[in-house]
Amino acid sequence: MRVAERFISINGEGPRAGELAVFVRFQGCNLRCSYCDTRWANDPGCPVSDRSPQEIADEIRRDGIRNVTLTGGEPLLQPDMPALLAQLAEISGLRVEVETNGSVPLAPFCGPARPVFTMDYKLPGSGCEGAMVPGNFALLTGEDTVKFVCGSMADLERAEAVIQAHGLIGRCHVYLSPVFGAIDPADMVDYMARRKLNDVRLQLQMHKFIWDPDKRGV
Repeated sequence: MRVAERFISINGEGPRAGELAVFVRFQGCNLRCSYCDTRWANDPGCPVSDRSPQEIADEIRRDGIRNVTLTGGEPLLQPDMPALLAQLAEISGLRVEVETNGSVPLAPFCGPARPVFTMDYKLPGSGCEGAMVPGNFALLTGEDTVKFVCGSMADLERAEAVIQAHGLIGRCHVYLSPVFGAIDPADMVDYMARRKLNDVRLQLQMHKFIWDPDKRGV
């Protein structure tokens, strides 16, 4: 498996924001979002460490951290991901989250070793909405999250439409997140209040406020 970086930090977003986690970032992505902040990891020539699922699982076991986040790039493109998830499922007390871009069908990963999914829905401003797999919504549970990264008011309006069309409130966590530096979070709060978006959460990427926004390994 092509590991671009591996580190221990806090979760910067999601239901476990602020908690320690082991991050394993895999190289490669099938999308090119306009606002991507890990474009370097999508470069076919980026430095990687080749690791087997067993090696990755053994390293995580030794870390002693209960949360693990598999990210990218797009981690579900790794051919050995089912094997890694099976290995991680054997570690007692481990909580496994996969950050996925919404363009990969989730059904093959919903077996006994199913992780928690944080799934993006790419809005028009990303340039990648056409790659989304709407059928994934039906596979989500109350522990999963759908994240809408918004760069404009038009993106916010589209996010609201998708939330309503797929009945996401009550099915899973729903987060709105600003493209860093592109939209004022206060305007997003105003929109949420006007539209009465109950049970939708605004989230800021905590790590971008603790460290330099472009810093890696955090």
